[in-house]
Order: sequence, then C-alpha cells, then structure tokens
Amino acid sequence: MEEQRKNKTAIPRYQQIAVEIASRIASEEYKVGDKIYARSSIAGQYGVSPETARRAICVLCDLEIVTSEKGSGVTIKSTENAIKFIKQYSKRQTIDTIKDNIQQSIIRQRTEMEIMNQHLTELISASEHFRSLNPFMPFEILITKDCVYLGKTVAELQFWQHTGATVIAIRRGDETMISPGPYTHIKEHDILYFITQDDAPDRVKIFLYPTTTE
Repeated sequence: MEEQRKNKTAIPRYQQIAVEIASRIASEEYKVGDKIYARSSIAGQYGVSPETARRAICVLCDLEIVTSEKGSGVTIKSTENAIKFIKQYSKRQTIDTIKDNIQQSIIRQRTEMEIMNQHLTELISASEHFRSLNPFMPFEILITKDCVYLGKTVAELQFWQHTGATVIAIRRGDETMISPGPYTHIKEHDILYFITQDDAPDRVKIFLYPTTTE
C-alpha cells in the first residue's frame, strides 16, 4: 500500500524538468531572448529520453514561458510567466502534501481500528472462555443514589424472585460481607456481587434501576 501511495503522488519526470528550467528562467539565469539547449541537449543534461525532454519543453511552450522552433532550439519568452508557473507549482505541492498527510492519517486510523477490533475480539473470546471455565465468577453492580431500593434489606428485595440472581457478597468501603444475611440493608456506594443461572446480569440492572433502563 505504501508503494502504491508513492506512485500515486510522484511527479512525472518531464514536469520536474519543466519546473527546474522555469526556476532558472525566473531567477534570470536565463534571460528573455536567450537561446537554451536544444531538446537533445536537455535530454542529455537531465539523463532522460528525447521524448521526456520534448514533453517538458511542451509544458513551457503551452505556458508561454519559452518558444521552440525546429532548427532554432528553445528561446526564453517570459520571465513573468515562469514566476507564475513556479508559484502555482508551489501551491500545488502544498496541496499535494496536505492530501498525502490526510491519506497517511486515514491509513493509520484504519490500521489502528483494525488492531483495536482484533484486541476487542480477543478480549471477548477470552472473557467468555474464562467464564465458561469459572461458572461461579460473580458479576458486580454499584449501588448509586438512583437505586430505587436504597435502605431496603436483602430479604425485602426478593432478589432471586425478581432477577434469578443470588447476592453472594456486598462490599461496603473496605469491608466485604460474604453471604450477607436477609436483614442487611442496601446502602449507597455498596457494591453487590451476584451470580446468575442464565448468565444474564442485565436483569439485575433493570430491577435496581428501572427508570434509567427504560
């Protein structure tokens, strides 16, 4: 993919040569009226084929930077047009660079998303496997001020009858009450630990927080 991106954003060699010649004209290394190399000389100087050199000169001719006549070589026509061409080329290079940066960012984000999805899949698979090996691994739920059963006892909750789950422990601050008695009250900030027969902990959340789960 990286190689494809480089090929897509690479500038053709004839355009590079056209820019280099235009830069020399813009800096007045070549002045208006000067005759520069014939196409064959340009091809030799830049180490390209005559066809590539011809295409570079055609670009400059189309922009009225030079004129080219058979047998007369290439003549400088306009410094001003050369300067305009260099400015336009610079703007295009800036835009191409921004596009390239965006494309690279998208590629990185896609790669990171694929990696994250893979890790999530592995985590879910590992969790399901671990739970299958440990059927008594408890779920937990935090008791907040929104719980409709604050102050109620475990017996008053009729937890198993309503949820199919059994409370096996309550953590309150630094204290953990294993197998809490029926008269243990449910308080804010408690953490209930419970197990279910059908591995469906959502029933407990719906039971304790009916108004927030509708």
